[in-house]
Amino acid sequence: MEQEIFEIILHAGNARGLAFESLEAAEDFDFERAEKLIQEADKELAVAHQLQTKLIQAELNGDLKEKTLLLIHAQDHLMTAMSEQKLIERMIRIIKKLKA
Repeated sequence: MEQEIFEIILHAGNARGLAFESLEAAEDFDFERAEKLIQEADKELAVAHQLQTKLIQAELNGDLKEKTLLLIHAQDHLMTAMSEQKLIERMIRIIKKLKA
């Protein structure tokens, strides 16, 4: 279980970093790069979400016996990354409108 938890943290962190790089690209009006980075962030979030789903299913099946602070931290990390990415996507749309 710890392996999956650390992988959630890893992929969520990668997604968050890519999303912020995307915002920086948009600030430089490099919208092509911004889109590419957001797509990469989406892929990272998808992996983290799949891992999260695996743990949820294990809990529903009675296989997840222990809820640790590390598991809660991973969940928090993933939810924050997802929320920030959505906000960054919105900010990029706004930057595009302002440039036009």
